[in-house]
Amino acid sequence: MLKSIKTSVVALILVSTAIIAHAQKKVTEGTIVYGIKYKISAPGAPEEQKVKFNGDISKLELDMGPASVGVFLDSKTQTGLLLVDIPVAQKQLASKMTKADMDESNAAKPKYSDFKATGEKKTIAGYNAEKYTFKDDKGGTGELWATTDVDAPTNIATADFKEVKGFIVMVDTSMATITLKSLTEGKVGELSVTKIPTGYDEITYAEMKALQQQGGGE
Repeated sequence: MLKSIKTSVVALILVSTAIIAHAQKKVTEGTIVYGIKYKISAPGAPEEQKVKFNGDISKLELDMGPASVGVFLDSKTQTGLLLVDIPVAQKQLASKMTKADMDESNAAKPKYSDFKATGEKKTIAGYNAEKYTFKDDKGGTGELWATTDVDAPTNIATADFKEVKGFIVMVDTSMATITLKSLTEGKVGELSVTKIPTGYDEITYAEMKALQQQGGGE
């Protein structure tokens, strides 16, 4: 089961996007919701991704049906925390991720570059946005739309496009189209990459990967 979860999580992370925003309204804590339309086969992958952020730390929440996954990122230290909750198996597992672990996890992701503003503009999710084109190191191309109406910190759903000076409201790649549904300012509570929630069994990231390769050990 963890193997199928890993496949969906990887597919989702591969099409996730990121920025360092510079905008008019500064939002330091809140929740972002993106809708996802896949162009590749991603069985069980969610059609929506939710990110809670508080300063440098953010949490990507994924509903995988029989399981829920939480992926935390500290954008300052580039460390993380992975939580997997499988109620039917009565398993709650947690793995802290070092910078090296994060680098390994991100190694297969496309590297984006050659961002070019086109001057084309439209309103997306209530924000004034400008279109950019870009390339990746896999030979692909894509486009994104960014707004300077709002300034939010770099987070786990917005980390691969930090060269774009704006808040991402839409990204279109060969893998998926991700569109902002909402950005809500408000308290989300403490987020941490070092504190394991009560009830979770801590294992190493290597052990988590081994369980994924074994299909969750079932």
